[in-house]
Amino acid sequence: MHDQWSFQTKLIHNKHKVDPTTGAVSVAIQQASTFHQQTLDESPEFDYSRSGNPTRKALEEAIAELEGGVRGFAFASGMAAISTAFLLLSSGDHVLVTEDVYGGTYRIVADVLSRFGIEYTFVDMTDLDAVKANIRPNTKVIYIETPSNPLLKVTDIRAIVQLAKENGCLTFVDNTFMTPALQRPLDLGADIVLHSATKFLAGHSDCLAGLAVVKDEKLGEELYKLQNAFGAVLGPHDCWLVLRGLKTLHVRLDQSVKTASQLAEFLKKHPAIKKVYYPGLHDHPGSDIHLRQSVNGGAVLSFELEDEKAVKILADHVQLPVFAVSLGAVESILSYPAKMSHAAMPKEERIKRGITDGLLRLSVGLENFEDLKNDLESGLSTVLAYQ
Repeated sequence: MHDQWSFQTKLIHNKHKVDPTTGAVSVAIQQASTFHQQTLDESPEFDYSRSGNPTRKALEEAIAELEGGVRGFAFASGMAAISTAFLLLSSGDHVLVTEDVYGGTYRIVADVLSRFGIEYTFVDMTDLDAVKANIRPNTKVIYIETPSNPLLKVTDIRAIVQLAKENGCLTFVDNTFMTPALQRPLDLGADIVLHSATKFLAGHSDCLAGLAVVKDEKLGEELYKLQNAFGAVLGPHDCWLVLRGLKTLHVRLDQSVKTASQLAEFLKKHPAIKKVYYPGLHDHPGSDIHLRQSVNGGAVLSFELEDEKAVKILADHVQLPVFAVSLGAVESILSYPAKMSHAAMPKEERIKRGITDGLLRLSVGLENFEDLKNDLESGLSTVLAYQ
């Protein structure tokens, strides 16, 4: 639809931009749980909101178009989307997963899927030889998170897709950090793209949501059966909030990415910081691959302080970023992976992956760069004073 239009324009102008009945320029929130059927023999498009809802359909069609897929699905959370996609697997299957994956994904793979006879291996996806060596005859899915959370490690999507196809595997990609505005995994050959839409897509820290998009109709039908069976669907009001958030995605990311890039350069030179992780930096491992498959470095970066004591001092002294879980909002969010996003990961596994007690993740919001820089500089000066 309207292929000549840019992504920026498509965020606002799609088939749902005007209600055909009323002319309203906002999608209606259809709060109904059930729908009247005109005749006994009718098979209506909507009968019960778990199976389908007009507001949810608008969001699902919007994300499918933006990701370049054939069918979209809206779930109650990012983990509901990821978990339902994993239910495409059966007992005896094997899944290969990015080693420094989001803690919730680690938990569903290690603690839940394993109970149902699904085998798993965590592997450094930046090492193609390691990936190849860990593919088994029963490997059915290769699960990518790129850039990964929280070390922003870069996986070559095209290369992994090629390996997957050679071995009869599906490729799932968590695209939460980049969004379709900055990276389109389906165009690179992936089979399913997944999002915590709570983050950049909705963008305002006011809604919990997950999205999935497939590029194959048959796979879409299989995923729909699972969505309908398990019922972890997104309610209509939250669908509307994500649709509203999508309209400003481009301008929000433009601002946040610009500031994140500047902050990464500033933090890299600060004496209190041991290391900065940001794929927009030219010396970040895999930055060349990242910039071939993505538009820019994104709006999330991580940096490492000396230890947990330094983290506590900084968190106590910065004023602008909220110190919280989550990311991708209008306000900058400073997170402590060891006790937040990766608390579900055993400490020895976390440390082995480089997620140390001094690591912080910063999701850059819409504040003025100088204000953010000065706030961080003040906090980091306090860290140095205590060391």
